[in-house]
Amino acid sequence: MKAALQNYQERMRRVLDYIDRHLGGDLDLERLSGVAAFSKFHFHRQFTATFGLSVHRYVQLARLKRASHRLAFRDDESVTEIAMDAGYDAPDAFARAFRQRFGQSPSSFRKSPDWEPWLAAFGPLDNARSKLMQKTFTTNDVTIRDVPTTNVAIMEHRGDPSSLGATIQRFIAWRRAAGLHPSTSPTFNVWRSERRPSSPADYSVDLCAGTDRPMEESEGIKAGEIPGGRCAVLRVVGHTDNLEPAALYLYRDWLPASGEEARDFPIYCQRLKFFPEVPEHETVAELFLPLK
Repeated sequence: MKAALQNYQERMRRVLDYIDRHLGGDLDLERLSGVAAFSKFHFHRQFTATFGLSVHRYVQLARLKRASHRLAFRDDESVTEIAMDAGYDAPDAFARAFRQRFGQSPSSFRKSPDWEPWLAAFGPLDNARSKLMQKTFTTNDVTIRDVPTTNVAIMEHRGDPSSLGATIQRFIAWRRAAGLHPSTSPTFNVWRSERRPSSPADYSVDLCAGTDRPMEESEGIKAGEIPGGRCAVLRVVGHTDNLEPAALYLYRDWLPASGEEARDFPIYCQRLKFFPEVPEHETVAELFLPLK
């Protein structure tokens, strides 16, 4: 019974992976039911029962998520290019679907995204993914590494997490203007609060780009460093927008059993592969827990 359930879930996971890899391609019911090796006559009901939303809605949300990231964080693609790649035959059809989900046109979102309705729109997608995509970690996944001190440029985000997208936008625009491309300048997030503090106003995270350049404090940027030393390192592959389960594993399971003690610096991550440059299931981040 348990093996049968695991097999069923694995087949459904395969469908989500396939959708992620082929967002710009043909994702009709016949093709997806074939990927899962389920009857096409029952697959859409099985999918809806498993994930809480229809195949059509899931695919549309996944495409719109990638499109909205491209609109907000990349300026080298036209709205028409993004629309075509999201599976729409014409920009006006894309604009209608986009406005229906987010309350803004694609061009308006590109200029000034309203992040709160954006977050709310993807609640069902995140819930669907979390049903089968929860990662489990073991002690074998954790390594202890001596890391060097890294000089960084820091943009602080302080306040409601729903406005984090706007801070990320400013940070990307600044580092682009400064010529600090992620391929040559490592990207870090340093969490100075919980992911969901009791008051959203207490949410606190630093967005950092590694650089040895002298840094003048301007445009909300200041110089700082990520101190070197021993760290427990947990590598996470896929769907790295929520690293809370990995952080919980390090604090709740690994640290008490390891005999180690945490050092007086917050947990942080280095982002190695980014969405939408790679599909969500291929994103990579390493979580660092500083140790004494």
